[in-house]
Amino acid sequence: MSADDAPDNAGHRARLRQRLFEGGPDALLDHELIEYLLALAIPRRDTKPLAKALLHEFGGIAGLLTADAEAIARFPGMGETSVAALKATHAAALRLLRSEVSARPVLANWQALLDYLRADMAHHAIERVRVLHLNSKNMLIRDELMSEGSIDEAAVYVREVIRRAIDLGSAAIILVHNHPSGDPSPSRADIEITRSIAEAGKRLGIAVHDHIILGTQGHSSLRAKGLI
Repeated sequence: MSADDAPDNAGHRARLRQRLFEGGPDALLDHELIEYLLALAIPRRDTKPLAKALLHEFGGIAGLLTADAEAIARFPGMGETSVAALKATHAAALRLLRSEVSARPVLANWQALLDYLRADMAHHAIERVRVLHLNSKNMLIRDELMSEGSIDEAAVYVREVIRRAIDLGSAAIILVHNHPSGDPSPSRADIEITRSIAEAGKRLGIAVHDHIILGTQGHSSLRAKGLI
């Protein structure tokens, strides 16, 4: 019998499982959740040290789950199965949050939208721009990645955003992008491109409800700041 198969190891995992069943989502600490996930993928190994090391490397559970699969796979001790366990967990969480966003008009369900976007974008290491397309009842009809850039820049073109809104028959759109620096404060370029898109959309009856910028330090709404 190897050390990883020892009764103490099995007993520890059983205790984690029981706490999870009885106490719900807050019953386990972050490293215990990751430890248990990894144990499902690497059953013959003590996964606690690996879980703690991963959380330290990626800045916490949010940074770990949202990290690119390739980045996680490069970490010593991680293989395809263990990476897949983490990414499947993240995918399941996003689907749960997205279902909340899709269920009701977006403007009446703003906190659910922010929760979904934060979980998906706040910890990305490169800048990504998304456009949320809404119908005349402000229901989400499409959530599209429009651009992906370097560590701090993604190109956005007014013509492409408006043309796509026309193709989808969107009554309104919400612009979204992340700041890998962590600071969600809008830049001058953010403000200018938002105003250009809003002006172009107005001429065609397409409203720009907001431009949300996300970072690890929070989020900014250009509408709330009076910038559009």
